[in-house]
Amino acid sequence: MLDIDNVGGLIIDMDGVLWHGNEPMDGLVEFFLMLENRLIPYVLATNNASLTQQQYVDKLALMGVSISREKILTSSMATVNYLVQHLPADQRRVFVIGEDGLRQPLIDSGFTLLDDYQVNQPEKGITEHGADLVVSGLDRKLTWDKLATATLNINAGAKFYATNADTSLPTERGDVMGNGGILAALEATTGVKPTVIGKPGPILYQQALAILGTTKDQTIAIGDRLDTDILGAVNTSIRSIMVLTGVSSEDDIQNVDYQPTWVLDDLKAITSLLQ
Repeated sequence: MLDIDNVGGLIIDMDGVLWHGNEPMDGLVEFFLMLENRLIPYVLATNNASLTQQQYVDKLALMGVSISREKILTSSMATVNYLVQHLPADQRRVFVIGEDGLRQPLIDSGFTLLDDYQVNQPEKGITEHGADLVVSGLDRKLTWDKLATATLNINAGAKFYATNADTSLPTERGDVMGNGGILAALEATTGVKPTVIGKPGPILYQQALAILGTTKDQTIAIGDRLDTDILGAVNTSIRSIMVLTGVSSEDDIQNVDYQPTWVLDDLKAITSLLQ
């Protein structure tokens, strides 16, 4: 019988854990009721940068779960937090590949979002037209023009950042291309690797810990992907639960040199253990 103790807070992934696309996982409502009844603090922390805090709140509401915006942390939010903290205030011109979930936090934090083909062209004397930064997140309306503009800006010296490098995204139709596919195209074209903010690096989890106000030994990450959720927990030195409702399987664990602390079937199994 598994035993999970010292649960001071949870950092919970969403895609593949709480839902597939717009289909909620079995036991979703009961899971959140258990967290409320047991007074377990949590943050929903996702690499998916496509939706805003409010859009995630609305999505959960349609599935019968009511939460506050403050419990949502996306890789786009973590990326903007990082850029504000680490870049000079005069570097605020950004070309974005991404959706509202990335664009809105940038706008709210005072960044100027550029249009297609706003690029510095020193040979023509145009040196204040282009981007200081290129930031890429999941973009389901990706176009050739966006890729071309990002390429031109990176080649002109813009710093390159990514919300995450997930190669796939689980949906109700199956796994589809994630932001990692976009990054692969830009890296192949420019020869420049982006600074990645989301999992498996520790930055997203560190920001989630700050929101929770818990220590590493009290906190458990829940996710479905070994290469992001679980490796991110390892890199942050926190415990983890891998559920088998998303990307990674039990067999996949045999092929990596790190491990989740626990492996459980689904949300219902977690609810049963923590009840």
